[in-house]
Amino acid sequence: MTSLHNVLLLGGSGKVAQLLTPLLLQRSWNVTSIIRDPAQIPGLEKLGEGHSGKLNVLVRSLEDVTSEAQAKSLIDEVKPDYVVWSAGAGGKGAPERTFKIDRDAASHFIRASVATPSVTKFVMISFIGSRLKKPSWWTDEVWQEDLDTTRKMLQRYYEAKVAADQVLYEEGKKRSDFAGICLRPGALTLEPSGKVRFGKIPVAKGTSSRASVANLTALLLDAPNVKSCWLDMLDGDEDQEAAVKRVIDEGVDAAEGEPFY
Repeated sequence: MTSLHNVLLLGGSGKVAQLLTPLLLQRSWNVTSIIRDPAQIPGLEKLGEGHSGKLNVLVRSLEDVTSEAQAKSLIDEVKPDYVVWSAGAGGKGAPERTFKIDRDAASHFIRASVATPSVTKFVMISFIGSRLKKPSWWTDEVWQEDLDTTRKMLQRYYEAKVAADQVLYEEGKKRSDFAGICLRPGALTLEPSGKVRFGKIPVAKGTSSRASVANLTALLLDAPNVKSCWLDMLDGDEDQEAAVKRVIDEGVDAAEGEPFY
């Protein structure tokens, strides 16, 4: 049996997080799920039934985490060895709320995690268009389409996510025993988990099953040799277990070409 792990799941009420929670619990891992609304507690606690791992639900507002010290306080309380960021403003509230949660709070938790020796993995759920430069495996047409559509429609979200993704990459390189993994799906769907395109993908548009995102997150947390990296992900034709093994064995990193790579 896999040894017991403690996972801090930030944004525990989101669709991906709710699919991920039982996948972690069935591995006999403990999960502390952070949510904002106490009304969501009963529904989330049902996710913990019938599993060998223990689920703990904490009500905290990530929007109110305005410093690394505050993030560190929660990490010290929960004592995780793995952290998953599946939170976000979701376009709700004032524009600055996106920056407060998706960029600032995320960055505080990244830095606090790297500053905590017992935390050895951090998975950030981002999106495939979160990058500053055209990667070599995209054509000029793919890059321009991404600029013309995703960037314009999601400008604020893009700016917040790409900033946090950069922080995770740079901070993750500070410790050889820490893996900062940025998982970067396309347009999220409610389809069942299935086969994927994974790693460096020559297109920037496509669908990604939320269930596949959740399962890949669990597989990456479970993989002993994973290193800090960006991994783009769309629905495709490769088995997920094989895809995870391939990108780890080959050292695939979709951050290649970024100014901080």
